[in-house]
Amino acid sequence: MIYLDNNATTPIAEEVKEAIRESLDLYGNPSSSHLTGQAAKKVIETSRKMVAAMLGASPDEIVFTSGGTESNNLALFGIASLHKKGHIISSAIEHPSIKAPLLELRRRGFDVTFIKPNAEGIVEPESVKEAISKRTFLITLMHANNETGVIQPVEEIARIARKRGILFHTDAAQSIGKIPVKVDKLQVDLLTVVSHKFYGPKGVGALYIRKGTRISPILFGAGHEGGIRPGTENTHLIAGLGRASELTNYELKEREPKLRYLTELLHSLLREAIPDIRLNGSAEKRLPNTLNLSIPGVRGYELVEALKEQVAISAGSACHAGRVHASEVLLSMGIDKKSALSSVRISTGRENTEEEIRTAAHLIGEAVKKLRKKRGIRRLFHFK
Repeated sequence: MIYLDNNATTPIAEEVKEAIRESLDLYGNPSSSHLTGQAAKKVIETSRKMVAAMLGASPDEIVFTSGGTESNNLALFGIASLHKKGHIISSAIEHPSIKAPLLELRRRGFDVTFIKPNAEGIVEPESVKEAISKRTFLITLMHANNETGVIQPVEEIARIARKRGILFHTDAAQSIGKIPVKVDKLQVDLLTVVSHKFYGPKGVGALYIRKGTRISPILFGAGHEGGIRPGTENTHLIAGLGRASELTNYELKEREPKLRYLTELLHSLLREAIPDIRLNGSAEKRLPNTLNLSIPGVRGYELVEALKEQVAISAGSACHAGRVHASEVLLSMGIDKKSALSSVRISTGRENTEEEIRTAAHLIGEAVKKLRKKRGIRRLFHFK
């Protein structure tokens, strides 16, 4: 199996597995004052420093969570709870772990504006600026889109927010591990970290909270994580997140160009095999590992199904209760429903090789030919 679905999740790096294994004997409660507890606490605080170093932050600005969904919910509800009502700005291309909490806040009486992207999948700073009102207290915008890989102008929009005294949160789930992510350069107040997107374990993440940013907990219990996220810390998973962060810090200068080379090679080979293939989203402002492609005459989910034992990719459409739904992200970019339904996402990773890429391109090309031929026969006999 050739794994090309690294935006969904990444394999745990061997170095990370080793860090987790080494921590398994540290069973002490990190809040305990005895040596067993303090040994676990030392691992957690070392990992906190590793995450902070990756982001260019201070260790006391890092709060560990159970993953991206919790980090996003903590950022949104933790800030909103300090405001009786007010206005939040986001985009139409956010992950459900941002969109769903915002819809719940709207239900509770907050005003929420979802800005549509342009045809390249970019949320334009001017559109955000125009949406700001006197009641706006928070802007949340993903750093890079999980479906298209398009990198958003976070730095520019965060600058606009700061001038207006508005807090800015970014979900960096997809960008960390693929491009440099430094909080001071981005000028953000809050940033979501998701371990399993950059070769760490699932079930653990973090929220960066800039010093001086007021936020309320959304869970209540003992005073873990500075009183912001109660619950006994998961030493083993946090050790894995720390090592994955250290690995990213060490490898990124070599990892990023490798991902870009493999992804561009794959795109080139697919264009040769399928000349009418179309790239969705900006070609330039895009993660080095991501391709979102529409293939005329083929349903995305059908191609994923045809390849499932050979190449792992994902569809831009989703099937629920027997009905196929086009990607909301692609539709919001103005892409027609037919093209959106024919889209697939391919995302390379650190463990992919050039040989795998060439093999995958051939297999994808052959699968497309077979599916098109099959669809042609269906049309000939008036089948759907």
